[in-house]
Amino acid sequence: MSLFRTLWPKPSKLTPPDLIHLFGDCIRAASSRTQEYLLFRDPENKFHPESSTLCEIFLMTFIQRSEQLNLSEGVTCTAMTPEQKVLLGADWVWAILDHHSRNPKIQIAIQVLHLPRRTGDNRGGLSVDVYRDIMRLAGIDGEEKTRTERMVDFCSSVSRDCYALFLLFGRQTDEGNIYGLLSNNLHAALGKCVTIDQSFIDYFFKGAKCFVNATGMLQGLMGVTFAK
Repeated sequence: MSLFRTLWPKPSKLTPPDLIHLFGDCIRAASSRTQEYLLFRDPENKFHPESSTLCEIFLMTFIQRSEQLNLSEGVTCTAMTPEQKVLLGADWVWAILDHHSRNPKIQIAIQVLHLPRRTGDNRGGLSVDVYRDIMRLAGIDGEEKTRTERMVDFCSSVSRDCYALFLLFGRQTDEGNIYGLLSNNLHAALGKCVTIDQSFIDYFFKGAKCFVNATGMLQGLMGVTFAK
């Protein structure tokens, strides 16, 4: 592994265009690998990957690709613990680093949403007892907010440069594709007593005439923030 790493070109300093290109490449690699499982149809109808498995496939593929491309020079990826997944709502967090201070310039909290048949509950894949213990210790009413709303709260509590990214692993009308909704303003809906859940997120895609790919999303995001 070390031999291949030495052969891979490593830029001395990643510029925003470098980051966009490499970051987008890692997202595409993770999406393509995950889609192989979303599209696979077992002739014997025995293979049904769980939502947690699909999430791990995406995350592990992203991490492996980012190591190959030395993306850690500009972007970190932090996987959440089971407790953090419940309390904060995020499955993992990407942080785009300022190349001078190495402090996070932009943070993106990711929550993966699945088709109803793969989505068991609002407990992040934990058993009922474990979920209740986590919520009890944190002093939170487990039914008060959805996991989606908890991530919106988490992002808004960090800063305007912390974005919520909801990844939909398939939709009812398109089970084999991965869709994403990125925003740092969903907390405004909470202030209007709107319930933010999977149906709310899915609504944004109904009637949409065009979409951007991962590179386009990053260009829009980083172009605004790094120009400040």
